[in-house]
Amino acid sequence: MNLYAYQMFEAMQLALAPARAFSDATRLALRNPINPMSHTTLGRNMAAGAELFERMTRRYGKPAFGLDSTTVKGAKIGIEEEVVWAKPYCRLLRFRRSDAATLPRLLIVAPISGHYATLLRGTVEAFLPHYDVHITDWTDARMVPLALGKFDLDDYIDYLVEIMQLLHAASDGLPVHTLGVCQPAVPLIAAIALMEKAGDPASPASTILMGGPIDTRRSPTAVNLLAQKRGVNWFRQNCLVRVPFPYPGVGREVYPGFLQLSGFMAMNFNRHVNAHVEMFNHLVEGDGDSAEKHREFYDEYLAVMDLDADYYMQTIETVFVAHALPNGTMRHRGAPVDLAAIERTALMTVEGENDDISGIGQTQAAQDLCVNIPANRKMNYVQPNVGHYGVFNGSRFRREIVPRIVEFAKAAAPAAKSPRAKNVR
Repeated sequence: MNLYAYQMFEAMQLALAPARAFSDATRLALRNPINPMSHTTLGRNMAAGAELFERMTRRYGKPAFGLDSTTVKGAKIGIEEEVVWAKPYCRLLRFRRSDAATLPRLLIVAPISGHYATLLRGTVEAFLPHYDVHITDWTDARMVPLALGKFDLDDYIDYLVEIMQLLHAASDGLPVHTLGVCQPAVPLIAAIALMEKAGDPASPASTILMGGPIDTRRSPTAVNLLAQKRGVNWFRQNCLVRVPFPYPGVGREVYPGFLQLSGFMAMNFNRHVNAHVEMFNHLVEGDGDSAEKHREFYDEYLAVMDLDADYYMQTIETVFVAHALPNGTMRHRGAPVDLAAIERTALMTVEGENDDISGIGQTQAAQDLCVNIPANRKMNYVQPNVGHYGVFNGSRFRREIVPRIVEFAKAAAPAAKSPRAKNVR
C-alpha cells in the first residue's frame, strides 16, 4: 500500500473538519423550533442533509458499553463495570453483579477484526442475567507505543490462557465457560487444546464458538475466496501501513481500521446506502425513534480500530490461506496445536443459516476435529434466517440462541468440578 496512505486519510479528515462544523451548525440552526425554517419541508430536508453529511465524514471514537443494570426474575440488579486484568493490547472487563459470588463465570472473547468489543454489547447484555460476565477489550494498535512490542496470534493465545487461568483462580469452585465470537474461534480453541494437553486445571467447563473460521474451505464466502486468490504476499503489499504522528503508536505497522471498514461497507453497499436514505426520510418526516436506532447502530458500526500487522498477517496465513488448524499444521511458539487433546471441555458451535462471513460448516468443523470430546458433550446449532451479525445479536439471538447456550453450559458444568489429573505430554 502507498507508504503515505494513513497520512492521506488523516489529511482528508482534517480537510473536511470545517465542512463538518458548518454542517453541524446548519443542522442545529434548522432544528431550532424558533427558526421558522424548521417548520418547512425545505428546512427539514436541509437539516437532514446536513446531519447525514456530518455523520458520513466523521471519525467515530470508541463507544462505551453503558450497561448499568440487568433484570433477573423481574428484579433489577445493578452492574458495575471494572477492569480486572490488563496488558498492552487488551483489558479484561468484568460486569460485576451484586450477587456475582454465586454465579458461574463467562468469558466472552471479542474479535480483533476492526470493530471494538462494544460491538458485542447486545451479547454481553443477553448473558448478564445468567453469568458473571467478562469480555476481552482489545486495544487499538495505533494507541500502543512501539516500545511495548508487537502483537501476533501467538500472543493472542497466550493472553487467553492467562485470562482463563485468572478466572479459574478467582472462581471459588464455580464453573468457567468461554464464548468466542467469529475470529476468536481459532485462538480460543487452540488455547484450550494447549491447556488440556498440559493438564492445566484452568481449562474451561465449556466453550461456545459462534460464526468462527475454523475451516474456511467449507462453504467458502467472498472473504475466504479473496484470501485464497490473493495469497499472503498480496495482503502484505497492499494492506499494511505505518501509524502516523501524533498517535502513541507512531511508526507501528498496522492493518488500518478505515481500510477494514471500507471492506465491510463494500460487501453490503446497497444495504448501507438504503439505510442512509431511510434515515434521511425519517429525519424529514420527524420519525425520531427510527432515526435514533440508525444513529445507535452506525455509531457502533463505523467505530473501527487498527490491527497490529504481525497479528493480521499471521492470522491471514494460518487461518485463511494455509488452513493450518484443520490440516493439523498449526503451531504455537513451535508446539503443535492438536484439538484431539481436548477431552474435558464441552464444545458447542453456533452458525447462521445466511452467514456471508463464515459459511455453514466452517465453525462446525471444530466438532470433527475435537475427536476425544464425548458425543454427549458436543452440540452444533444452525440458527435459521440470520446472517453473521444475527448469530450473536438481535431478537432471534436472544430468543433462540441464548437459551440453548445457557442449557448446554449448565449441563457441561458438573463434569468441570473435578478435573481429571493428567500428565503433560
